[in-house]
Amino acid sequence: MKTALIFPGQGSQYVKMGHDFYSKYDVSRDIYERLNESIGRNLSKLIFSGEEEELLQTQNSQPAIMATSICIFEALKYENLLDIKSYGCVAGHSLGEYSSLVVNQGLRFEDSVKLLKFRSKAMQESMPLGTGGMIALIGCAEEDVENVMLNAEKYGKIFIANDNSKGQIVLSGEISAVDYISSNAKELGVKRAIKLPVSAPFHCELINKASIAMKEEMPNYSFNPFTVPLYSNVTSKVCNEKEIANLLVEQIISKVRWREIVENMIKDGVQNFIEIGPGNVLTNLVKRASKDLIAISISKIEDFDKLENEARKIRKAIAI
Repeated sequence: MKTALIFPGQGSQYVKMGHDFYSKYDVSRDIYERLNESIGRNLSKLIFSGEEEELLQTQNSQPAIMATSICIFEALKYENLLDIKSYGCVAGHSLGEYSSLVVNQGLRFEDSVKLLKFRSKAMQESMPLGTGGMIALIGCAEEDVENVMLNAEKYGKIFIANDNSKGQIVLSGEISAVDYISSNAKELGVKRAIKLPVSAPFHCELINKASIAMKEEMPNYSFNPFTVPLYSNVTSKVCNEKEIANLLVEQIISKVRWREIVENMIKDGVQNFIEIGPGNVLTNLVKRASKDLIAISISKIEDFDKLENEARKIRKAIAI
């Protein structure tokens, strides 16, 4: 049974994430120290004891989430719960793609921090703070989403940013349109509408300035051959080190095709999904795809038991 490692994106952050790993494991502490050195400030202090509102800011949350995912991954390796033979492919949701690149040895950790520092600054500065946002629509059919967008367009520009799963679409746009949807969800036929804890309208043309800036910055970085297949947010298909630079540029204004990524992984034989990083958003999305899949999230030390339990189940199934 093939296993995929998946990594969360922005919105999964919370104060004190990763602190239990920092306290127990030298390999995890080393990641946060390298984060601080690479980004040029004590970001780990903000992660562990800062204000939630400050951590929410794009320039803080993006490198913070990536580093936390890597610190957990390093602890898993240290405990011999994961190695290169344990998984067959990787993917990350939006900025989670940078985590998957580091794990996949396609990009050095320090380069990932520096690139995310540039990316997050460019994305945040592409629109004034508070003028754009994102909202998740839960329990909506395709025609319902079209109706919501048609009505919201009267108040501001709105786009599909994330196709997360059947019944979960995230829209991105001007804050006036986002607020309209949030205030009128029931009248628009939306079961649940949840404004996301992000500070800009990601994955839409409103932040095209950031995409242009990233295109100019990207030649400063080099990408290495991947150890396992990596599924791209832009295409939902496997990509390689020669394509990834352009795909990361496109990713900023392109729809995240997470539902299609999961479907393509399943077609390619993946049955087990391990989410590594803060929260369990991706785990819940995978479970929506099929009840036959095994999906677990590793965000705290006590979650290691989940991995050991699933490993025992898999070994027992193979023996039978």
